[in-house]
Amino acid sequence: MAKNITPKEKDYSQWYLDVIRVAEMADYAPVRGCMVVRPTGYAVWELVQKHFDDAFKETGHVNAAFPLLIPQSFLSKEAEHVEGFAPECAVVTHAGGEELEEPLIVRPTSETVIGYMYSKWVQSWRDLPILINQWCNVMRWEKRPRLFLRTSEFLWQEGHTAHASKDEAVEETLRMLEVYRHIMTDYLALPVLEGEKTEGERFPGADNTYTCETMMSDKKALQAGTSHYLGQNFAKAFEIQFQNRDGEMEFAYTTSWGVSTRLIGAIIMTHSDNDGLVLPPRIAPVKAVIVPISTSGEKIEKELMPKAAELKAALNEALGGRFVSIDSQFHMRPGDRFFSHLQRGVPLRLELGEKEYAAEKLRVVRRDTGEKLEIAWADAPTAIPALLDEIQRNLYNRALEFRLANTHRAENMEEFKRLLEEKGGFIEVFFGGSKADEKAIKEATGATPRCFPFVHAEERGKCFYTGKEGARKAIFAKAY
Repeated sequence: MAKNITPKEKDYSQWYLDVIRVAEMADYAPVRGCMVVRPTGYAVWELVQKHFDDAFKETGHVNAAFPLLIPQSFLSKEAEHVEGFAPECAVVTHAGGEELEEPLIVRPTSETVIGYMYSKWVQSWRDLPILINQWCNVMRWEKRPRLFLRTSEFLWQEGHTAHASKDEAVEETLRMLEVYRHIMTDYLALPVLEGEKTEGERFPGADNTYTCETMMSDKKALQAGTSHYLGQNFAKAFEIQFQNRDGEMEFAYTTSWGVSTRLIGAIIMTHSDNDGLVLPPRIAPVKAVIVPISTSGEKIEKELMPKAAELKAALNEALGGRFVSIDSQFHMRPGDRFFSHLQRGVPLRLELGEKEYAAEKLRVVRRDTGEKLEIAWADAPTAIPALLDEIQRNLYNRALEFRLANTHRAENMEEFKRLLEEKGGFIEVFFGGSKADEKAIKEATGATPRCFPFVHAEERGKCFYTGKEGARKAIFAKAY
């Protein structure tokens, strides 16, 4: 079986698309900029979604569904919001064979319609907080689409909460950022960097935006998820008012936060290699595949397949789900069967040939390192889960080491440019510039400020661009 994957060192963009193709993760839709998420890709999304959804519910959030179509007038009620999203909007002008009296926007995000609904539901401080999340699709017309990373239509979750005080809303914003960090780190094996966005990178209409930034294997940054403190901006635009404990009318404080299917792109670009997809075990739909091997149809039918089924049941019980499959592609050569699972990112391949059957063992091959080892049948229900945990840790540590090795410091613009051109990656600088300065830096270098990292929150120094003292530590990078 030919690899049919362009080496990432030769053409990273084509490598990325080739990995998606051979793993059958997604395909292009007939509408430009849109994609079809194939069963393998959707199975990964389902697991990603499950881990996030469980965490949301543990923090008291509930799911709801809001409309796909939003009146055009809603979007114009919050000035910064409409300015930020207007170029990306798809507009419905005709329906039912007639021109609509008011055009409808296909939602790029749902702050406006949810704000309208909250204004109907909130009258008293007793109605707060409202903690709602929705899993849905949104539409943002994309000029330069790329599967999973940037498509005109994509799947995501968007949380929207309303609170009686600023402190409570800010606490919520940061709580959800921490939820994101936890799931991305512990389940997706992404070593994210938490921080606050600069003014120029802030969500349109937000007072503050906080982010989880991660580094891809080409050293570019990717924004993995954001959490926004919206202040009273949307509450005032949509009249979300309540009577406080003192009997006075007050505007609510709101938040919003979201992650999307671009996380699948992050997983691919962080962990995969020139052979194909590599998946962290905790979000792999198939965590282990048992491959019976024999040239004897009788041995396959009477010995190998029954034992494979027995092992599958025992391992699924140990793993707490339907995570082990049996390969029955007997029309293919063993090497091609092995490679088909390797390209799909299955963390463990469990080979069961005649020799293994006689010895009551499995030949186990790790996807992350290629290491081969033997495990006795009796030990498999304990050894396989432990090995999957080891692979999970290895993928995270490998990605973290890569990020740290490709993070550099610059004191001035000349050094900044040199490091960006020669080494790439994350550039640590002190930055105290304006939106105009951010734009000028991007035009000159292609790099943008990713965030002011929390880990450097107390550090201050001279801005590398303006020379002003008292600037905060920031991370700049070229980004997706």
